[in-house]
Amino acid sequence: MNTLDLLIGGTRRAASNGATFERRNPVSGEVVTVAPAATLEDADAAVAAAAAAFPAWSAMAPGERRKLLLKAAEVMDRRAPDFVATGVAEAASTPIWYGFNAMLAANMLRDAAGLVVQVGGEVIPSDIEGNLAMAVRQPAGVVLGIAPWNAPVILGTRAIAVPLACGNTVVLKASELTPGVHRLIGEVFEEAGFPAGVVNVVTNAPADAPALVERLIANPAVKRVNFTGSTHVGRIIGQLSAKYLKPAVLELGGKNPMVILDDADLDEAVTSAAFGSYFNQGQICMSTDRLIVSRSIADTFVAKLAAKVASMKAGKPGTEGCILGAMVTAEAAARVDRLVADAVAKGATLPTGPVQMEGAVLQPVLVDGLTTEMALYREEAFGPVVSVLRVDSDEEAIRLANDSEYGLSASVFSRDLGRAMAVAKRIESGICHINSSTVHDEAQMPFGGVKSSGYGRFGGKAGVAEFTDLRWITVQMSHRHYPV
Repeated sequence: MNTLDLLIGGTRRAASNGATFERRNPVSGEVVTVAPAATLEDADAAVAAAAAAFPAWSAMAPGERRKLLLKAAEVMDRRAPDFVATGVAEAASTPIWYGFNAMLAANMLRDAAGLVVQVGGEVIPSDIEGNLAMAVRQPAGVVLGIAPWNAPVILGTRAIAVPLACGNTVVLKASELTPGVHRLIGEVFEEAGFPAGVVNVVTNAPADAPALVERLIANPAVKRVNFTGSTHVGRIIGQLSAKYLKPAVLELGGKNPMVILDDADLDEAVTSAAFGSYFNQGQICMSTDRLIVSRSIADTFVAKLAAKVASMKAGKPGTEGCILGAMVTAEAAARVDRLVADAVAKGATLPTGPVQMEGAVLQPVLVDGLTTEMALYREEAFGPVVSVLRVDSDEEAIRLANDSEYGLSASVFSRDLGRAMAVAKRIESGICHINSSTVHDEAQMPFGGVKSSGYGRFGGKAGVAEFTDLRWITVQMSHRHYPV
């Protein structure tokens, strides 16, 4: 069992009232983490510590910030086994998933290190004689990051890395389902030698989340908010941020389509669909949720994919022969089971056979014959299930791809790249990949969605724009005549 503390102002402390909460392993039910249940006063203290650290951190030479971020990347790599062990215990996915998380998170820190000298601006021609006009990007202040459980190392680090590179300080509100993983991220920055208060981590009991989050967002010292999670909660975060006039980056849910045209390489499409649909048990915002397939090739594609899925077994993480793990809770698995049962009751078929579920372990499911009457047509599955829709034309494929409130990721398969690009340009999504999976992430890429998948972008220079203030500064270098 892992017993945690809060990280506030460089010190480790219990919640101010001594309260704690437990996180249990989704498969065994045993308590794996006991974490502090932060109070509103603890939230205030975390923001105050970040605000106190901001002047010195924002004034630090870029080269020094770069060294610290690179050191954090080294520590992240070294602590990868700790992230794997804690992630498996708290969220029950596979060791390979949390190892990938730690690797990509370290690369995010390296990419952020390279951005410290790109927080610049430009000179803008002025009509005023002798006037030097500049657009200058400056650190915003304290950034609140709210990270989810499903890719906990990646998304917890993403909430911190670019804001730090831009000269901001951070309060990370950990997920109630992976408090140990998110607290480990705080340890990485401690071990790397970051000044006290630059990175603060708070954990909270689930019931306390609404009040705690509003308290954090409302704090005048908090200048930016970033949230990754469900669209339902994202709407709440967006409303709170608007209420307190705080710019927010929201990366939310997805109902991500893979469009497979009649000239596609079916073997490549099958491999990509299996990875995109079932990796991390489909619990990725970019997971492939809908397979929109040209009718002429659909039977062949479905048969090939069903054969592939038959080789993909889910089980307790580390079990021999199981390449998939468990879902985050038994309730999450039961929700997917209900969605599939509804689809079957309304005429869908299951090429992979009847649903097999034991607690939080749900075997991968392929649904064929999805129709608009089924709940699975609209709702984000967020589990090891993907549905097939058959179409007769590119136009119909585009229409179905866009027939969703979501717009995060998409992909298009075709041997004709011009045709694929024409389809991709008309799909309403923040991300689209041609002849590749909907699941694809790199630290330097502009990552985010449209419609109910959120707004704003993480990653690279796009992230710099989100986490800095753009100021207009002028220098009058000669006498200026005024009319009065």
